[in-house]
Amino acid sequence: MKKSACALLLLSGLAFSHFAIAETQVNVVGLFSGKAVLIINGGKPRTLTAGQTVNGVKLISADSAGAVLEVEGKRRQLGMGQAVSVAGDISSEPQSLTLYANSSGHHQADGQINGASVKFLVDTGATSVAMNSSDAKKAGIDYKKGESIPLQTASGTVPAYRVVINSLRLGALVLNQVDGVVVEGDSPPMVLLGMSALNRLDMKRDGISLTLTKKF
Repeated sequence: MKKSACALLLLSGLAFSHFAIAETQVNVVGLFSGKAVLIINGGKPRTLTAGQTVNGVKLISADSAGAVLEVEGKRRQLGMGQAVSVAGDISSEPQSLTLYANSSGHHQADGQINGASVKFLVDTGATSVAMNSSDAKKAGIDYKKGESIPLQTASGTVPAYRVVINSLRLGALVLNQVDGVVVEGDSPPMVLLGMSALNRLDMKRDGISLTLTKKF
């Protein structure tokens, strides 16, 4: 096998094609003279200086009273603790991403649940998006308020809870109000991207690649 093919088999990452981010969300969590601390699309806080652009967000000016931002080409003024969502230009092409199988044949991807970073494993055998209780807590999900259900595993029956995930993000793909299951304990080790999410995506396999395209 050629070296390039071997390298591709070991690749577990994301390749983006023909997508547009429909909306950019910005929260102001810190203000200083000429600087602002922003949370963009649920990511980690970033400190921007006047004139700096990160993920399509440009800081025009800032002081202790507020910040002037340019988001998706639109200017907005925000105070401390304020947030804004700005729709950008939508491409005529569908939102999609391509995952490449790792050496075990699994398709994995880094993503977010409710803005918290998690690692996904595509699992067409899972009815719902499934996560362990640690990932649920990290995502701010009060899972014990959900419907309690017994879940049969190889180790026996474990408690689990039905939940609704407010926001699930994979690259440019964003799904809202996704049915999920939280399993008490540390299993599964990765969030299983089950059919409650996959049913809202077109899946196209080509060798070791899997392209996901948002239906709606």
